[in-house]
Amino acid sequence: MQLHELKPKNSFKRLKRVGRGGKKGTYAGKGGKGQTRRSGFRLKPIVREWLKKYPKLRGYRFSVINEAPVAVDLIQLEKSFAAKEIVSPKTLAIKKLINAKNGKLPRVKIMSEGELTKALIIDNCRVSAKAKEKIEKQGGEIRIRKFAKIRQKAEKTPVKKTKETAEKAAKPKSAKKAKKEKAKK
Repeated sequence: MQLHELKPKNSFKRLKRVGRGGKKGTYAGKGGKGQTRRSGFRLKPIVREWLKKYPKLRGYRFSVINEAPVAVDLIQLEKSFAAKEIVSPKTLAIKKLINAKNGKLPRVKIMSEGELTKALIIDNCRVSAKAKEKIEKQGGEIRIRKFAKIRQKAEKTPVKKTKETAEKAAKPKSAKKAKKEKAKK
């Protein structure tokens, strides 16, 4: 037997060309065009996109109130209010010096622009330092709500250390830290 006489055991059969219609081929004339046919394509996971659209943290329909307070000048108060009258966000909205959005009153800050000749009672409003001087000079009064007073006290008073907190601070939290502290001394 010679080399030219050798024949394969199975006969060679050409593979069928695919993608030419019918059910056999990949794509078969449908699909494969556009995004998936281009090099470097990558489908984004749709679930991740949905998750990104949801509001994050702090519960259902939480909205942070970071709106700047509405500024009202002493000139406006001078024109609109009589002596010993209470100035609050509600009265300012009634006299149309501020706008209540959707029935909610905005925070108000009294600014020092202009002069004041009457004593007014300022209630539940922030007041600038110069405006406070001018109001108190005319015999006016500034009322701060209870929660605002608590907040001011917390900001002004330093934290006092009790015996328990001093002992906790003196004691090391672990044996390793105790060794380190001894080594430093």
